[in-house]
Amino acid sequence: MAKELWKGNEAIAEAAVRAGCKCFFGYPITPQNEIPEYMSMRLPQVGGVFVQSESELAAINMVYGASASGVRAMTSSSSPGVSLKQEGISALSSGELPAVVVNVMRGGPGLGTIQPSQCDYFQATRGGGNGDYRTIVLAPCNIQEAVDMTQEAFDLADIYRMPVMILADGMIGQMMEPIEWHPIPKREVPPKDWAASGRRGRAHSNFITSLRIDAPDCERFNRALEQKYKTIAEKETRWEEKDAEGCEILITAYGTPSRIALSAVEELEAKGVKAGLFRPQTVWPFPSARLAELAAQPSVMAVLVVEMSLGQMLEDVQLAVQGVKPVRFHGRVGGMVPSVEDIAEQAGMILREVR
Repeated sequence: MAKELWKGNEAIAEAAVRAGCKCFFGYPITPQNEIPEYMSMRLPQVGGVFVQSESELAAINMVYGASASGVRAMTSSSSPGVSLKQEGISALSSGELPAVVVNVMRGGPGLGTIQPSQCDYFQATRGGGNGDYRTIVLAPCNIQEAVDMTQEAFDLADIYRMPVMILADGMIGQMMEPIEWHPIPKREVPPKDWAASGRRGRAHSNFITSLRIDAPDCERFNRALEQKYKTIAEKETRWEEKDAEGCEILITAYGTPSRIALSAVEELEAKGVKAGLFRPQTVWPFPSARLAELAAQPSVMAVLVVEMSLGQMLEDVQLAVQGVKPVRFHGRVGGMVPSVEDIAEQAGMILREVR
């Protein structure tokens, strides 16, 4: 199949269209602006609807309304814009409404910088809004994976009736790479007989709400969500590993830093150091069990976590490893990107320390 050269943001938008997205609501913010720009041109061509909302709050609530009617809907933003969407994401979770949210991360806190970062990991994986809810969070490391994950995200959202987030750093949104438009395996999606039609007395005249005043009723609902999230953790946890079996140092990274870490692994191995890479593809659910299994190998002397943050995924790695092996951290922030040389040097220093 022939490859095509695409910019990350535009490829994500096209992937959404090919997945059947019919409604997009968004507000401009760098470095994701090409997504709404592309959607404004592309969606009308396929009979869809594009709205540049007056704010991020309006955008996410428009997604709520469109999803409640049974159509595939999405929004995109970057860091502070996603912060403004959190109330709506919580409401989508409570209404059990499928939606896709793309966050092309920039540096923070606050308005921060337009340069790439990974400082929204807590926000994405811990639920930035109120309540006991989760979102499936897919973390691509290149444009091909961003395209594939975006297309599958709509199926996951429909199957589990919940928001699914694509968590990509600004480099993935802005870079250009060759990709293939290959068929994504279709999941079996249940009928949307829960959707609201807006017609009283007609078939499927459903009522969707996130308000549950009665405490026992609210608890029952939360317990049902808890069971759904356990099912997702069992069925949808994903990761990739490279030379992780029998390694001396296990480097853990996601997104763009994982690509840099892979080059560092190759550089270390060329110097005779047995290094491995563990890359979460879902950061929620986090692949804790496999990471714990790898870290517990007798050959592993330490785990090195690499991020474009002050150490957010670091906490999930520490929880997974449970003190069985030393966990060290190397991070760059504010839009700075870790280098191959820095990661390799950190790995070497750690091994000298723990030997």
